[in-house]
Amino acid sequence: MERIILYDGICNLCNSSVQFILKRDPAGKFKFASLQGETGQRLLKEHGIGLDLNSFILIENGKIYRKSSAALRVCKQLKGPWKMATVFFIIPCFLRDRLYDILANNRYKWFGKNESCMLPSPKWKNRFLE
Repeated sequence: MERIILYDGICNLCNSSVQFILKRDPAGKFKFASLQGETGQRLLKEHGIGLDLNSFILIENGKIYRKSSAALRVCKQLKGPWKMATVFFIIPCFLRDRLYDILANNRYKWFGKNESCMLPSPKWKNRFLE
């Protein structure tokens, strides 16, 4: 089963989220590509998605999940108590995504951003698609 996470590579919150996932995914279920990179751009085009830097995107077996649905599907696969976050699926998607959008629209202001995408450590390099 192929699972690829597309994330905003210059966002500090997004980079921290990637690090969080890496530490809780010892089986290596997830691969990563920044939305700004060539691989991320190609995957967006292949799946008919416009460049949306305000969305966390999960491609799982060719199916696209965005925003809160993507985040909750990732949590479901992580080691530890994070699976319990799936209880939030009972909240309608439009409400979950409204909260997600508030965070996404303010992430640079609240968490900052980098001038360029992070470089993965050698330990994780094989998990990144570019």
